[in-house]
Amino acid sequence: MNVNMKAEWQRLRGVDWRELDLREAGRWPVSLQAICCALALVLLFWGVYHFLAAPKMVRFDQAREQERALLQQYESKAYQAANLPAMRAQMATLESRMAELLEMLPTGAEVPSLLDNISDTALENQLSIDFIRLRSPVVQEFYIEQPFDIQVQGDYHRIAAFLSGVAGLPRIVTLHDFTLVPVEGQDTLRLSMLAKTYNHREPSAEAAEGKSP
Repeated sequence: MNVNMKAEWQRLRGVDWRELDLREAGRWPVSLQAICCALALVLLFWGVYHFLAAPKMVRFDQAREQERALLQQYESKAYQAANLPAMRAQMATLESRMAELLEMLPTGAEVPSLLDNISDTALENQLSIDFIRLRSPVVQEFYIEQPFDIQVQGDYHRIAAFLSGVAGLPRIVTLHDFTLVPVEGQDTLRLSMLAKTYNHREPSAEAAEGKSP
């Protein structure tokens, strides 16, 4: 067998490639015919894969990705559908809570009344009022912030009771930037702070139209 392979190798080396004629392929050395057949098979398989199989594989991968996306959408919608009653109940609870919070926000006309309530709370706790002074309102996207400065004088326990009373008012008031210092020449303290209340801001017609589909 080794002798035959060696002889075939010698015949292959002795081939003049420039004189090869496809019409006489049957007379070529067996090894050359085998190489040509192998090359032809390789080219055939490459052509089949490139022109037939590859496009179908691309479409198959695209279809599989689309199937995965559709399955995810289905799972999401199925979850939403299964939890729809609970979501509706939660939404109703949130809307009710929102309505309660909105009722706690003073309207613009009620701000003076709120300041009166704060003044009354200070007087009830026997504090002297230096001033309660409104600042300019600050317009935010969904609400209007109404800040005002408060400065009162009194002893520590009465000031603490005053702060507790302001926090317990039926309208929402937040307290910021506390400063508590002794009053010179007196046995009292001076409390200075920034307070804020908030008004609900109805969306404008232009904004509503911009959000409408």
